[in-house]
Parts: sequence; C-alpha cells; structure tokens
Amino acid sequence: SELHRMRAAGEKIACLTAYDASFAMLEDRAGVDLILVGDSLGMVMQGGSTTTPVTVSDIVYHTRCVAPHLKRAFLVADLPFLSYATLERALDASQRMMQEGGAKMVKLEGGREQASIVEYLAVRGVPVCAHLGLQPQFIHKMGAFKVQGREEAAAEAMLHDAKVLTEAGADLLVLECVPSSLGKRIAEISSTPVIGIGAGPDVHGQILVLQDILNISPMVTTGRKPRFVKNFMQGAADIEAAVRNYVQAVKSAAYPEL
Repeated sequence: SELHRMRAAGEKIACLTAYDASFAMLEDRAGVDLILVGDSLGMVMQGGSTTTPVTVSDIVYHTRCVAPHLKRAFLVADLPFLSYATLERALDASQRMMQEGGAKMVKLEGGREQASIVEYLAVRGVPVCAHLGLQPQFIHKMGAFKVQGREEAAAEAMLHDAKVLTEAGADLLVLECVPSSLGKRIAEISSTPVIGIGAGPDVHGQILVLQDILNISPMVTTGRKPRFVKNFMQGAADIEAAVRNYVQAVKSAAYPEL
C-alpha cells in the first residue's frame, strides 16, 4: 500500500538488491524503499555467468539473512528458474520464500503466459511482482542480454502482457532493458507501480544491482557494464554515502538521465 501511495503521489521509488545482513541494514538506513533478493546472486555472489543455476534454497537462505534487519524497506524475493513452472511448484516456492525467508512479495518473469500463476498465487494471499522485458532466466532462449521491445509489434505485445498480468493480480511490475518510450507507455497504462532497470526515467521507480552501483560486480569488472548502470561510489565518502546518493538521485529523477 505504501508503494501504491508513493506512485499516486508522484514520489519515485528507490530499489536495490541485497543478499546479506550487513547490506540490508545499510540500505534500510540509507532510505531504500524496496529491497530485492534477486537471483542475480547467482552472478554477483556465486560467480556464475547466468542466473539459471540459482535454487529456491539459495534464495530462501539469502532472504532469511536480509529480512530480520529491515525496519522500513519492503522485501521482495525472486522465484528462480523453473520454480514456478507449475501452479503447485509456484505455490510451494512462494510459501518457502514467505514463511522461511520472510519475504513480503515474490517476483517471477514472463508475460501473459504467467497470468494463471499470478492469479493462483494472488488469490491465496501471495503478493506478486511481474517482470517483463529482458528476462535473465530466459537468456538461453533469448540468446543474449539485449534491449527488448524495440519493434512496434513487440512493444504492443509487452503492453498487452502488462495489462493481462496486472488484471491477474500482480501488485508490482519490473521492466528491464526496454526503450524509454515503451517504459513510459507501460507506466501510463499500468494500475500498479512500474519499477525500471534500463527502462528510462518515466517509470515509477528504479532498481539496480547493489554491486553494480558500487562498481564491483562481474559485469563491471569484465567490461560488460550495461549503459544504464552508474558508479555511485564515484565521489562518495563511503558505501553508505554511495547508496544514499543513489536513493537521492532516484527520488529527484536525476537518475536515470534522459
């Protein structure tokens, strides 16, 4: 409800990933509104090249490390690869995320084909965040980490997906690596807050991977840094100052730049 209030008031929502107690406390103190225990941990914590090897137990473990140390930030946990391939698996994984991990919402990737799963979870009291655009769990199908929705037909399909998922009960929507114009269109038609990562400045909030903004992720160190990633350690006195600078940049709409 607080995230919906922020959207209605025009206040940008600042989101980051976290995977452990120390950074959970720091981010909460620095004013981060939403923390995601993402399957990105497979790359930044485990050193993998994709997120597909991450398990439900991995996410539950890291969520359990984060949850007790949040006083204000809203906690979301990823459902990893194939953990929501069926209704029953999705419910079992969500139960573990919320009961064992302490998450308040789960996130899953995919378009209209996931509507039945979103509805199945939502009517059973599980808040769901949908994820459109670039979907890292689908990387072996997509073939590469690249911008999605450039062509008009693909953009229209994604607009339809957003509408179907929110009607099915999704309470939040993440848009990854889509043109700014499409991010704006989806934010305008969505009844739920839209959080962008490489989706332009006109969505309702922004999310980045913690290690990316600290300039220490594998994507950064191997020279494969996405264009939307910014080094917030530059000019910051310490890590907490960098996170505060990120929050302020999102709130003031200084990040991302047009």
